[in-house]
Amino acid sequence: MQRRWAAPLALMAVTGSGLLLAPPAQAGQAAQAGDAGCSRVTVGAGWYGDNQARLQQLVDQYGRCNPHRPGGARTKPVAVFDWDNTVVKNDVGDATMFWLLRNGRFRQPARGDWTTTSRFLTPAAATALAQACGPLARPGTPLPTGTPEGAGCADELNSVYGTAATRTGAAAFAGWDRRTNEPSYAWLPQLMQGWTAREIRGFAAAARTENLAAPIGSAQQVGSGTATGWVRYYDQQKDLIKGLRKAGFDVWISSASPQPVVEVWAKGVGIDADHVIGIRNTTARDGRLTAHLQGCGSVEDGADTMITYIDGKRCWINKEIFGVRGAAAEKVQPAARRQVFAAGDSDTDISFLRDATALRLVVNRNKNELMCRAYDNSDGRWIVNPMFIEPKQQKATPYPCSTTGYVGHDGTKGPVLRGDASVIPDQTDSVFQKGS
Repeated sequence: MQRRWAAPLALMAVTGSGLLLAPPAQAGQAAQAGDAGCSRVTVGAGWYGDNQARLQQLVDQYGRCNPHRPGGARTKPVAVFDWDNTVVKNDVGDATMFWLLRNGRFRQPARGDWTTTSRFLTPAAATALAQACGPLARPGTPLPTGTPEGAGCADELNSVYGTAATRTGAAAFAGWDRRTNEPSYAWLPQLMQGWTAREIRGFAAAARTENLAAPIGSAQQVGSGTATGWVRYYDQQKDLIKGLRKAGFDVWISSASPQPVVEVWAKGVGIDADHVIGIRNTTARDGRLTAHLQGCGSVEDGADTMITYIDGKRCWINKEIFGVRGAAAEKVQPAARRQVFAAGDSDTDISFLRDATALRLVVNRNKNELMCRAYDNSDGRWIVNPMFIEPKQQKATPYPCSTTGYVGHDGTKGPVLRGDASVIPDQTDSVFQKGS
């Protein structure tokens, strides 16, 4: 990975809206200058290039062992991790979706009307779902998607969820804001309507057990087809999260998987439910989840348009971690009210990664806008790491940063711009595991 600075970065102290950079030697000195009884936290091995050293510098500067850490001893520095394919390999939302289909836990919607499951569902998708699933169960009762007679319904549900299209190729969703929502992601918690959060946690726990026990690379039968059948925690990320928490960081998870699902998985890295921000349903008086979603910023509950996705992640982080309310939560906050560290793997994570004031870790999955910004590294705060399990090979062609790397609110593609509105040139993929 090409750097845009002459010497390695180390100490990063927030001063207003900017950063002060100091040489690496001072990072170790800061850690040693703390209380003699303070045990220095060290970042484990297994990282690409100088990423381990960069992460260690972050811990040394912002951790509890540095008495001069930015914000003072009483202020915990915030670190935010995306979940799927950042902390774990594969997707826990997918894993739960497949378990629910195999075990017949989705319900026929009210009146058999599938448009009640998402305001963005197209007539073509609603018709396809009604044809495949309508005859199988009464409204409000579970669909037998784990049986041979329910395979067609399972296939249609899985197609709409996984490809945002029907089995015949018709678009399944229309009319959403591409920077605050992804209706196929939102559809999973919406399909969970009728169950309580506790019941969903039980389903997610069962799926977790199966997927952790399954061999790496294994598949499972879903409907008439097969799907990914395994998930693994990244040991390096588990170790990093543990180290950050030990060093006094306030560590959070922000995910575009359903809230109860991520809560179950996050326990495996020591993160409690009150530090998880996933897609959140509204709840009926009897405690059962509805098909509508909680809002953020200027978006009211039930509008279903602001999930933890790109700019929506920024809003939810500002709201839940920093206590920003109303429309202000949708805006970039002053440096003192932002996370110092963020980690992600996808374009869904761009906004909250850019908001991080000290260091941003990107797990390389060849996502255009994210990799354009990470490789451009215009402010020197980005580091890139190959996936820790089954890393991707080098992308054969440059990322189209100067032309189509950015996707606008209406879906229009354009160039990726820096903060000063200059265009990021196309970037070569340079951080990958050779021979993978």
